[in-house]
Amino acid sequence: MAKNRILVVDDEQHFREWICQTLKRRNYQVEACEDGQAALNLLEEGQAFDVIVSDVRMPKMSGLQLLRTVHERFPGVDVVIMTQYGSVPEAVAAIKDGAIDFLEKPFPQETLLLRIQKAFESRKLKIENFQLKRELGTKFQFDNILGQSPCMLSVLEQLQMVVPTRATVLIQGESGTGKELIARALHENSPRRGGPFVKVNCAAMPETLMESELFGHEKGAFTGAVKTVEGRFALAHGGTLLLDEISEMSTGMQAKLLRVLQEREFEKLGGRETIKIDVRIIATTNRDLKKAIAENNFREDLFHRLNVCPIELPPLRDRADDIPMLANHFVLYYANDYSKDICGIDESAMEQLCRYNWPGNVRELQHKMERAVIMCEDTLVRPKHLYLDGMDTSPQEEEKMFTLDAQTTATLSEIEKAAIFRALRVHENNRTKTAESLGISIRTLRNKLREYREEGIAVD
Repeated sequence: MAKNRILVVDDEQHFREWICQTLKRRNYQVEACEDGQAALNLLEEGQAFDVIVSDVRMPKMSGLQLLRTVHERFPGVDVVIMTQYGSVPEAVAAIKDGAIDFLEKPFPQETLLLRIQKAFESRKLKIENFQLKRELGTKFQFDNILGQSPCMLSVLEQLQMVVPTRATVLIQGESGTGKELIARALHENSPRRGGPFVKVNCAAMPETLMESELFGHEKGAFTGAVKTVEGRFALAHGGTLLLDEISEMSTGMQAKLLRVLQEREFEKLGGRETIKIDVRIIATTNRDLKKAIAENNFREDLFHRLNVCPIELPPLRDRADDIPMLANHFVLYYANDYSKDICGIDESAMEQLCRYNWPGNVRELQHKMERAVIMCEDTLVRPKHLYLDGMDTSPQEEEKMFTLDAQTTATLSEIEKAAIFRALRVHENNRTKTAESLGISIRTLRNKLREYREEGIAVD
């Protein structure tokens, strides 16, 4: 793609041509069309632009309608709006809807060139700022843990309350829900951010090495101990220790860990000195610890010691409202990472993403989007780039299963099911809007969808 591409949208031919000629003389790559719908068609066909300069009042689709659509579906494109002289409300509305600037007609070419230069400078700063944030590791800030669904907002509220404390945190959730990301964010936003963040993968470490890894050992403590080694607890002093997949720790080690958590002290293997520690403990698991306790695989006293501040991460299928935001985030991230000119996801591909069940949760979504970016040959990710495992993406089958006509004899449950799936289609799988339209709570809707999943019906 050529750099500094501009799309000019105006139904006044002479004015449109004047803008194009002015910009071309300054070596900008310029295309033009006569209304918002034509501009949207170009974007949907895969043509990529850095900046759109659009009039407000046009046939078929106004500039403000175009602005809202571009802001939602093509977030990588900046928009400058042109308004008639003195039309302050239109200019204010444009800025509120995401325009980066506006021009009052008529304007001299110097003003046009200055605003366009400003738009590209602003764009450059945004890209540099994005890259700087990545270098500084700000992906661990709560502002960058993406989610607007009620269940995810609840998680973020809990995190804000837990962050300033030294309390032990137990993060539970299915594989791929982002437990380690949350743990790192807790550390990076806490008063301990200047201290170390030390991770122990309890599932990957052999039981014979676990005690030495956690507490360290003195030289000669066992065969092969040729030097004194500091353990993870000592290394994490003044910071945070993450016990990842704590449920995989043996019951014998659980007893030793419990003592350290209670007393905040330990001895190295082969050592006599008692070492005091100041460490915040965060534990994660993808298993039901209460079930593990019932099966005698996890100590109940350790569970209560860890479960001071429990945080339950919802699976992605229960926060489907977040899928578009997350998918677009990953696409833009990997497009930048792989230096590809991809600006978003087309509507049909997004529909398939929202209907997929995501057994691997956010991690699976991230990997699918990375692959989609790698395989994408144009400016939009399309259905052919998704490779969603074993998914039947045909809406016709769903339509036949959950549509009732006047001659149908149906139970109340079947009528209810048809109404729910019809509302989901109407509101494009937005569960909050679906629940509101049906006059039920979001919790009730989730419970119904969970019942349908248990019946073997794909609802995500």
